[in-house]
Amino acid sequence: MIKDFFKTLVSNRKSLAGLVMLAAFILVALFAPLLAPYQPKADRIETTLLKSTETGEPEIISEEEPSEDVEKSVYSTTVKKTWEKTTSYFPIRAKPSREHPLGTNHAGNDLLSQLIWGTRVSVFVGLATGLFVTLVSLTLALLAGYLGGRVDDIVNFVTNVFLIIPGLPLMIVIGTYIPMHGVLPIILILAFTSWSYPTRLLRSQVLTLKNRDFVRASRLLGERTSFVVFREILPNMISIVMSEFFAVCLSAILSEATLEFIGVGNITVVSWGTILYWAQANGAILRGAWWWFLPPGLLIALTGTAFVLVNFGIDEISNPRLRKR
Repeated sequence: MIKDFFKTLVSNRKSLAGLVMLAAFILVALFAPLLAPYQPKADRIETTLLKSTETGEPEIISEEEPSEDVEKSVYSTTVKKTWEKTTSYFPIRAKPSREHPLGTNHAGNDLLSQLIWGTRVSVFVGLATGLFVTLVSLTLALLAGYLGGRVDDIVNFVTNVFLIIPGLPLMIVIGTYIPMHGVLPIILILAFTSWSYPTRLLRSQVLTLKNRDFVRASRLLGERTSFVVFREILPNMISIVMSEFFAVCLSAILSEATLEFIGVGNITVVSWGTILYWAQANGAILRGAWWWFLPPGLLIALTGTAFVLVNFGIDEISNPRLRKR
C-alpha cells in the first residue's frame, strides 16, 4: 500500500512538480560548499604568491689561489624566492556585479553565498522539525486512539491545553529565554509548539479506523496489538500522515524565518531568515537594495509552493471525490 501511495503521488502532476522543487532545494543544501562561490561569512580573499627576485650579492664559487691573470674570486647573481601574501576585502553594500552576482551586505559578505548556505539551514530545520513532530504526534495518536481509557484522557487533555495557547507568542516567549546556540534549540521550540494539532487530527483518524470491520476481525482472530496497529491501521493512514508531515515542514520553515527576522532566534547562523533580519536592520528596503531582501523571500515562497503542491497531490489521493477518472 505504501508503494502504491508513492507511485500515485509521482503520477500526479501537482505533487510531481512539488517533489521536483523540493529535490532541487535539497540538492542545493547538500552541495552548498561546491555551489557557493565563497564561505557564508567571508569578507576578503587572501592570496599567496611566490615572488622571485635577483640579488647582486656575490657567491664564492672557488677559493683556490688564482694565477696573476685570473681574478681572485668568481662571482654570480643569485635568485631569491619569497612568499608574498595579499589581502583584498569585499566592498560593503555593493550592488550586483560579476564578482558578486547578488551584491554584498553590510559586513561585506557575498549574498549569493549566504543564500546558498542558508538553504542548508532552512531546509534542514523544516525537514527535521516535520519528522520529529510527525513521529511524536503519530505515536501519541496511536496510543491514545487505540488503547483509549486513561491514556486517551491524558493525551487529549494535554493536547487541548496546547491547542488553546497561541503558537507564535509562545515561540517568541520561549525563544527569548532560551539561549540560542546553533539550530537545535529552534527545532525543539518549533516542535514543542507544533505537535498538538497533528496529534488531534491523527487521533481522530485512528479512532475511525479502530472501528472498521477489518480491524475488528483482526482483533477477534487474536492478532497481537503491534500487528493490528502497524499492519492494519498505520498503512491506511499513510496519506494523512504524509500530508501532516509536509504541512509541518512548511510551517517550520515559515516560523524559523519569522523568529530570525524579528531577532528572537540565533542571528549568527546564516539562514534565509537571518538574511532578511540583517536586510531590515540595515534599511535595505529604504535603500532600494532589492538584491538583499527579495531573493530570500522568493525562496521561502517557492519552498512553500512546493509543499502546497505536494499536499494538493496527497489530497487527491486520499479523497476519492477529488480523483480524476
